[in-house]
Amino acid sequence: MRILRTLFAPGRNFDLKAPARQWFLARLPRLVLAGACSLLAVAAHAACPPSAIASLGKPGSAVGQWNAVDRGLLWRADRDGRTSWLYGTIHLGRAEWVRPGPTVQKALEQSDALALELDARDPATMRAMTQPADPALVARLLSGQRAQRLARQNEAACVPPGTMSGLQPILQVTALAGLVARADGLYPEFGVDETLAVSARNNSKPVFALESAASQLKMLTGDSEAEEAEQIDAALDELESGQLRTQMKELAEVWARGDVDKLGRYPEWCNCINTPAERRLMKRLLDDRNPGLADGIERMHAGGRRVFAAVGALHMVGPQGLPALLAARGFTVAAVPLSAQPPLAVPAAPAVTPPTAEGRNARGARNARNTRDARGARGSQAAKSSSAKSSSSAKGSKPSAKPAQRAPATKAKQRR
Repeated sequence: MRILRTLFAPGRNFDLKAPARQWFLARLPRLVLAGACSLLAVAAHAACPPSAIASLGKPGSAVGQWNAVDRGLLWRADRDGRTSWLYGTIHLGRAEWVRPGPTVQKALEQSDALALELDARDPATMRAMTQPADPALVARLLSGQRAQRLARQNEAACVPPGTMSGLQPILQVTALAGLVARADGLYPEFGVDETLAVSARNNSKPVFALESAASQLKMLTGDSEAEEAEQIDAALDELESGQLRTQMKELAEVWARGDVDKLGRYPEWCNCINTPAERRLMKRLLDDRNPGLADGIERMHAGGRRVFAAVGALHMVGPQGLPALLAARGFTVAAVPLSAQPPLAVPAAPAVTPPTAEGRNARGARNARNTRDARGARGSQAAKSSSAKSSSSAKGSKPSAKPAQRAPATKAKQRR
């Protein structure tokens, strides 16, 4: 299974326990895969990527040092005298992506409700996603060589043995997809969907789920045990080859710059739709789900709510994407330009260039000349002053110099 698509399609994240001083982290909801709650605390080993919290301790990483800029893909959808919004998200991100940009934030403020694929705070969602798997199923799907491969990937991701052993087999592998990109500064804790949920709840805006946890599990596991096993093997192939990390990084960059054209050509460059199983998975991930997502958005809009619908960015592109589906249902849909600029960091102190030997010698020579000139000027002035006093004493009268004639000496004293 090409599990990298779960970063854009299924709404799932990991748990993060953060200090209260990290306001945006402390308010992040419990993540869907609660069985992975300890994963981010095990990266103390030097070979492990830093945890999300540890990544904030790097120079220039404090949240206050970034300007919030617009990223991603945004559409407005008008009907019945109301405006709803479609926002294409990514389910992992960088720390500097936590704060929504001004255009996205304004659209969220102008809406009445936030609609996500799943509401990770919903207790029913948590129960469904963390329900222990059938031990017999786990034994059949995760045994022998496949179990050894999974164990090696857990070790590479710094996941303690047994941390996720009770989860559905496909979820055990999917969980690793959210960890492989940590080396590139991409964390599920900074996923765009959840940061929007934080912003909505902080402003007393209701959050709704467009799908159920059960439907997403069904989408992941496929139609048979054999298909789930095939997807697990494909996922392990991607993790072992490093292809998953590369594709996740590229997808994140495409999202961050709002490159809708390249995202629309995803099947051409993802190297992820090569087999019948992969094509079936892609259909389940996107085409089969989009009508239901559109139904939920339309139903909320028709009920009088202005909806801000934030779902994976791949749901937004192509003839079966949500903008096209809503347009077919009578909405006037228009893309809202988002111009992502690099975050403005607190300016660093200018670098001091070490002087060269030639430069030191030149400055030394200049300083020596200046010192000699200054001493010479003082000596000359002292001689003139002494001569004037001697002449005045010899004549037995006051010095004959007028105030205007003493002005240069006064200026010289001021310069000294």
